[in-house]
Amino acid sequence: MRTRIISLAVLTSVVATVLFAVPLGVALLQYALQHQWGHLVRDASDLAITVAGDVYHDDRIDPEVLDDIGDDGEAVAAAVFDRDGQRLAGAVPDSDAGVLAGAFDGEVSTATDGDLWVVAVPVTHSDEVIGAVVVTQSRADVLGAVGLMWAGMAGLATVAVAVAWLVGRRQARRLAQPLEELEESARRLGEGDFSIRTRRGGIEETDAVGAALEATAARLDDLLARERAFSTDASHQLRTPLAGMRLRLEAALERTDVDPRPAIAASLVDADRLEAIIDEVLTLARADQGARTGPVDLGTLVGELSPEWDARLALHGRDLEVRIDPGAPEARASTAAVRQVLGVLLDNACTHGRGAVTVTVREATGAVAVDVSDEGPGVPDDGRAVFGPRTDRREGHGIGLALARRLAEAGQGRLQLTRAAPPVFTLLLPAVPVENRDAREVAAVGPVSSG
Repeated sequence: MRTRIISLAVLTSVVATVLFAVPLGVALLQYALQHQWGHLVRDASDLAITVAGDVYHDDRIDPEVLDDIGDDGEAVAAAVFDRDGQRLAGAVPDSDAGVLAGAFDGEVSTATDGDLWVVAVPVTHSDEVIGAVVVTQSRADVLGAVGLMWAGMAGLATVAVAVAWLVGRRQARRLAQPLEELEESARRLGEGDFSIRTRRGGIEETDAVGAALEATAARLDDLLARERAFSTDASHQLRTPLAGMRLRLEAALERTDVDPRPAIAASLVDADRLEAIIDEVLTLARADQGARTGPVDLGTLVGELSPEWDARLALHGRDLEVRIDPGAPEARASTAAVRQVLGVLLDNACTHGRGAVTVTVREATGAVAVDVSDEGPGVPDDGRAVFGPRTDRREGHGIGLALARRLAEAGQGRLQLTRAAPPVFTLLLPAVPVENRDAREVAAVGPVSSG
């Protein structure tokens, strides 16, 4: 990639330089030629004015006047002719005498003779042409000067291409380095390293790719963490009921004189408990993936759970009391998640509590609260470890309070111990906004027709 970027930068520089330099060089050559023709015409005109008096009086022309024509270093030659075409002074090629006819007609005449430029200017006296001045110069003088300017332009073009190469190299490094780092990060991510961090290079596109790669790594890390937690929770939750079932069946096999049907019936009950535990742990594993939320009528939900738990408590001579605040709003949560959390709280009160169990649904500030309490001795140590991992798992009941709290928090709720003794656990859930409740009530009533 770096080579392609550098090559593209150099090629662009070369093309731009050629497109600019070639027309400029041609224009420079044309300007130099025109300038030199004008310079020769001026030199010839100045010489014609200088020698006009000598030609008119037939005086001898000073050779130094002819030698001083032109700038230093220029190969300029000059000659003076009378009206009859006889050379009075100076030396120019004989072939250049052909331009005299135009000068004798009173016009400035120019011509090229091989590598020479030839200019003929009339010598006049009182508007009468009395002779002519011929000036010649080698084209090599002008082309040499133009060649030097072209060489300077070529040097500047070389510098421009070199600068483009340096800039292209720097930009190639700036562009390629973040991509190479992204490639390395992607390779590490493929090998299972989810701690990758990409360096921001100041390029919006590559920085966005790096941020997306980091987010992907975080999601994969979180997914694997949930999978590991699920495996750990599932193995822990299933181990105790499976061990009890195995012991019960082994005891039934060893005691051939006892009817095995009670042991089989108890094992079926344990199988049902195992199925419920699997459902609970699966629900927890999916909780962080975003459960479907919606309005939940907590009074109706608690009413659905009441018969089952009332029967379970009655087996131990205990009662279940349900209190529903008529003004309590609906909650916005996942019905399945709320059902699981309430099941954990009721199972905890049934297994570890004493006396009657009370479920209260009430309105809280901006939320809906569900209190589950019993008349037991309470939670030891002021409840500091009640939500710790694997608290009270010896009986293998439910998903545990720690995991129930995670399930509640996944639905934007909270589960907390509001009183240690007698224990009161409170589930706080966000309430449905008032305008949403009003809209549903209007939809339920339907349009009202007038008289």
